[in-house]
Amino acid sequence: MERLVITGGETPYHEGELAVQHRVGVASGAAKVGRGIHPTVPPVAAAFLSQRPFVVLGAEDDDGGVWASFLSGSPGFATATDPTTIELRHGPAPSDPLQGLAPGASIGLLAIDLEHRKRMRVNGRLREAGPPFRVAVTEAYSNCPKYIQARVVSVAAGLGTGGVTVETAILPDVQAFLSGADTFFIATTHHERGADVSHRGGPPGFVTVEKDGSLTWPDYAGNMMFNTLGNIAVDPRAGLLFPDFRHGRTIQLSGTATIDWTRDVHDAPGAERFVRFVTERVVLRRGVLAEGAFLGWSPHNPSAG
Repeated sequence: MERLVITGGETPYHEGELAVQHRVGVASGAAKVGRGIHPTVPPVAAAFLSQRPFVVLGAEDDDGGVWASFLSGSPGFATATDPTTIELRHGPAPSDPLQGLAPGASIGLLAIDLEHRKRMRVNGRLREAGPPFRVAVTEAYSNCPKYIQARVVSVAAGLGTGGVTVETAILPDVQAFLSGADTFFIATTHHERGADVSHRGGPPGFVTVEKDGSLTWPDYAGNMMFNTLGNIAVDPRAGLLFPDFRHGRTIQLSGTATIDWTRDVHDAPGAERFVRFVTERVVLRRGVLAEGAFLGWSPHNPSAG
């Protein structure tokens, strides 16, 4: 993957990421963290991936919308067959917005262990749509455990057999769920560097459904890379995936996101800025997942006290 060159040498970041890093004054720290980005999958990351029963996929659909989707199977369904190739036994489910991705498509993958608060990201290009679903790796790196709520979760192989509903707006019962959510995943993209998918977490209610139907959430201190916000700064298209552990369903939203640099953060503990998301399409899938046990809130979650 081509790197941008700035004074002082190569950087793993594109212009949007660099702009956000410089704006918030963390460019030096981000440069150090960026040394952990690898062009291949390290052995420890390969072992971690092979143990996962699900991963989160981020990509564009045929209409240019960005989505985040679950891919699931028994542990071992996702493996690094060599340091530059990720293989999954299958791609998105037939009814998923990302079903039918073609070779060459930009792919973001997030492997996450909610129970032990561990995660890694792999970005690349789809080599074969399969099955199997093969991704040529361009970036691989681990992430910090911040804001991950510890829970034991199972995701049905093939995403279950429950019904799928497609909407153009968020219905009231879904709005109520989103207003109490503590976890979601966000997919974004960059015109040259490709797709990326990340985790977002916080105390229940950290996502707000505004009167106009848009969603807003606080952006907390993270790893200083600003992969997600850097993409949004260049390309507002985004996809959100909310797992509803209580009811076993997922809510996928596709739309556009913007960074709100002007909103007052003093009334939102831990917030450093806000992100606003406007929904264009909604996919609700039932019978997808189950929470075996809730183990505890992230110790990094901000609190009013």
